[in-house]
Amino acid sequence: MRLTDKVIIVTGAARGLGLAYAGRLAREGAAVVLADIALPGREAAELTDTNPRTLFVRADIRCPEDSRRLAETTVSTFGRIDVLVNNAALFATLRRCPVEELSVAEWEEVLAVNVIGTFACIQAVVPVMKVQKRGTIINVGSNAVHKGLPHLLHYVASKGAVHAMTRALARELGPFGITVNAVAPGYVLHEGTATSDGGRNEQVVALRALPRTETADDVVGTVVFLASEESGFLTGQTIVVDGGEVFA
Repeated sequence: MRLTDKVIIVTGAARGLGLAYAGRLAREGAAVVLADIALPGREAAELTDTNPRTLFVRADIRCPEDSRRLAETTVSTFGRIDVLVNNAALFATLRRCPVEELSVAEWEEVLAVNVIGTFACIQAVVPVMKVQKRGTIINVGSNAVHKGLPHLLHYVASKGAVHAMTRALARELGPFGITVNAVAPGYVLHEGTATSDGGRNEQVVALRALPRTETADDVVGTVVFLASEESGFLTGQTIVVDGGEVFA
């Protein structure tokens, strides 16, 4: 197992991609703290019920106090924080609309979760990682930043901010032995996106060099690699995992 003795936080892990990351990381030997504003779904509950090295913490990452509590709970339970996977984000539920119809309130909602929430979680774990003199931050971005997805300007801009934060933090935190990278999936079909797909998956598949549906299983391997010692000299990078839809 590649992640034995690692302690990893995964946000947005009650279901969907976050849960897929958490489950695979746990199978690779890591102690995993699943965090989400929502209550855990059946699969997440099964994971934490059957694996004593997993824990669910309910947290709203928009709230800095919740992010700090998440970090404190992780340290008090498992002794340290080796990896943060910043997965929590708004996407599937967002209204798609032209720029002239997009409201400031919609912008604020997306930025609060996708950007400020990501920042708050990073800010909460960095002091622990600095003391340890090592750590790994994995931000989940999107290939939408590279392809220019229309009618979701606020989402694309928020993920562009995540990519930019990744580069800036890699420079800032590198001297402390902390790596910062991002994984940018394409359109992944899972329980969250499937309910509002509306034929988008077929459209995206037609654009890929590998013309098939992208699933959570296609992305988790890259997250495991970034969480492992194998990526120890890799930082400031965004790895696009989308079957060749865009070439970044």
